[in-house]
This record gives sequence, structure tokens and C-alpha cells, in this order.
Amino acid sequence: MAQHNELGKKGEQIALEHLLKKGYKILEKNYRYLKAEVDIIAQKNDTLAAIEVKTRTSDYFGNPQDFVSPKKIKLLVSAINHYVVERDLDVEVRFDIIAIIDNKKECKIEHIEDAFLYF
Repeated sequence: MAQHNELGKKGEQIALEHLLKKGYKILEKNYRYLKAEVDIIAQKNDTLAAIEVKTRTSDYFGNPQDFVSPKKIKLLVSAINHYVVERDLDVEVRFDIIAIIDNKKECKIEHIEDAFLYF
């Protein structure tokens, strides 16, 4: 497996553990719909959170969350719309980013709720 794929998988595991500690229930991992993939779908109370996990070894080229493109946002919205309709859910939907910088010195996690409001 390519090194960046391993880092991504490790980041998703770190994100899952972070969410569980914060009281989220994990509903799906790597949910796919058409060309979209939602890294994590989790629920806390009546809020469904679609979570994109971005993991980097440094912020030299920018913060991890800066690498979520408008195209990716559009795909995530489409996938979650399908998920909610398909399961006939009555929930609030929120789009989060969990940005992780993981290197030999530290592992820094930033959970940005309602992240797409800022794009």
C-alpha cells in the first residue's frame, strides 16, 4: 500500500477514536455513492455528521482542511442527500472536517464542525 494511503487509513482510525470519545455513534465508514466517498458518517443526538478526514505529516503546504476542494464538497453533499433519503432519516445534517497532522513529534487533531459554512 502506498505511504499516503497508509497515512489516510491511520488518520481515519484516529478520527474514529476521537469521535467515539466525544460521544458520537459511528454509522458508516467509507460510505460510497456514485463517485463520492464519505469517510465517516456519525450521529450525536439528532445530528448526522458527514465527516471528511484529512491527514498530513506537516502543515508545510497548508492546513489539512485546506485540501477539501469545491468538487469534493459537491460530491459529499450529493452522497449525504442520498443517504438520508434512502434511509428516510429525520435528522439535522452537518458537514465536518477532522484535520490531523501526524508525524514523529506529535499528533494534532482539529475537529471543525459545520466546516463547509466557511468555504
